[in-house]
Amino acid sequence: MAGADGTPHHAGHRDRLRARFTSAGGDALADYELLELFLFNAIPRRDVKPLAKELIAAFGDLGGVAAAPIERLTEIKGVSARVAADLKLLQAISARMAREGVIDKPVVSSWSALVNYCRTALQHERTEQFRVLFLDKKNRLIADEIMSRGTVDHAPVFPREVVKRALAHEASAIILVHNHPSGDPTPSHSDVVMTKKMAEAAQPFDIVLHDHLVIGRETTASFKQLGLI
Repeated sequence: MAGADGTPHHAGHRDRLRARFTSAGGDALADYELLELFLFNAIPRRDVKPLAKELIAAFGDLGGVAAAPIERLTEIKGVSARVAADLKLLQAISARMAREGVIDKPVVSSWSALVNYCRTALQHERTEQFRVLFLDKKNRLIADEIMSRGTVDHAPVFPREVVKRALAHEASAIILVHNHPSGDPTPSHSDVVMTKKMAEAAQPFDIVLHDHLVIGRETTASFKQLGLI
């Protein structure tokens, strides 16, 4: 629909939404409104509010939308391959910004940023992924590697392979990280057994296992805080 001057009604809505964002910031806007703002450039000639709301409903929240596979995104009517690629760009930018908050910084003084980085990378993954963070002698993050991808409830990992990579990086310590796609970060029995084997494999090489983080949908479990390390 258009106004008396032929201007689409959604054009005025876009101006008003941009003005709200400019004056009050992102905290004043709902998730779907922030997504609308992002979609304005990708879809310049259409009211994108219904699409933004549908995407949030389909994938849960902004992070879920950005993390969704391209093939899932394009199943939503109105999401072209180009729009889906733009949404994946949003995910990549978010991950890069989170990484910048921890790379080359001591993890002890930037622990919350480290957890945020891990959550950004893993909380919306639909299958289990096992990563290892490699730290230098000053406990600075020097590398983050995906060691294994698996099913919805299992990602096989071999302690000797992790130790091999740690030696290649000349790492003095490691932090294990994996996600539970179920959303519940409670460590499983197999998680506990594997972590114990990892610590035993690393010990002869003076590689310290600082922690094992399990990323859930809303919260994160720390083996160290739980007394499991």
